[in-house]
Amino acid sequence: MIEVAGEKHGRYAEEICAEMEASAKVRGTGIAKRSSEYVKGKIREGKAVIALDEQQRFAGFSYIESWSHEHFVANSGLIVNPEYRKSGLARQIKKKIFELSRKKYPNAKIFSITTSMAVLKLNSELGYKPVTFSELTDDDAFWKGCEACINYDILQRNQRRMCLCTGLLYDPAKEHKSKFNFHLLERFRRLTTV
Repeated sequence: MIEVAGEKHGRYAEEICAEMEASAKVRGTGIAKRSSEYVKGKIREGKAVIALDEQQRFAGFSYIESWSHEHFVANSGLIVNPEYRKSGLARQIKKKIFELSRKKYPNAKIFSITTSMAVLKLNSELGYKPVTFSELTDDDAFWKGCEACINYDILQRNQRRMCLCTGLLYDPAKEHKSKFNFHLLERFRRLTTV
């Protein structure tokens, strides 16, 4: 079961953080470490989703961060317990956190930086587009969160313009515009084929 996390889910925070760190080590990729208190805060604020199995054991998690006065939102910390990987759970969690982000911040650009090919694919399915880091938030607090990543020196050497991560962006203004243009094109095709 995947739901918006609430106060009762705070007890999973340490397990979530431990799994995030262990997963990054296994993949050999960087990840900005988060404390269990930070994760508990996201849970209390209603800015997280959690998946639990039938026995109420932790199965997966993701949370929302907002930046630049809520003009940008990041879906972060996507993690699936190894027992539930390759089951489609990550896709369901990603969709749920995306929906929660759109509900809480309907006009915000939603972004992600990742080294994971699976996350790149999931974000692409939701309408994210690859972008340069200059199109992401310039909020220093966001980039400070990268300091715990093993690849931080690469980001720093490149003045926050590039790293091993790929930047992805969902812009609701552009998405609406592209849907509008698609509908106009379809209408034009119908008119010209008569």
